[in-house]
Amino acid sequence: MKKDKNFYKKVIEALLHCAGRSLTPSEISRICDNLSISEVQQILKDLIKEYAERGIRIAEVAEGYRIETIPEVAEYIKKLIKPKKFKWTKSLLETLAIIAYFQPLTRAEISAKRGGIDVSSSLRVLLENNFIEVIGRKPVPGRPVLYSTTKFFLEYFGLKSLKDLPPIEELKNLYELE
Repeated sequence: MKKDKNFYKKVIEALLHCAGRSLTPSEISRICDNLSISEVQQILKDLIKEYAERGIRIAEVAEGYRIETIPEVAEYIKKLIKPKKFKWTKSLLETLAIIAYFQPLTRAEISAKRGGIDVSSSLRVLLENNFIEVIGRKPVPGRPVLYSTTKFFLEYFGLKSLKDLPPIEELKNLYELE
């Protein structure tokens, strides 16, 4: 069977549908018989255009692509899947923001940036929900663990990479307004 662009378009669409996470162009290329990265990217561009007026879209997140629902239909999707309740507290958001902007960090460094507040419970919740991970140990006495954000963090917040975080000055201004 001859495998042309239309065939690979179907394959890539199916991969994105089944993956449940973002896929990088290089992952897609490997799966698709080493199709060139430029061909994969062109097919992705074509699919993005085709999905433009639908209830789902192909979005570029976490340095890859995924299929996701459009924000306008979120309330109906919630009725169907009844997502697990996860409550963002100020403490969780502050801890996650510190890690996102200054990673990798130890628990003591995170606590110091939060003004000496204990962050143990926030770290536990963020770890359990896969927003952060332990990426190693700092080469200092006691060898404390280092925390960093995960690919899931990027996917959850719809970011292509950490470079897409808003400038830290914006966050400081918001915090001062409170």
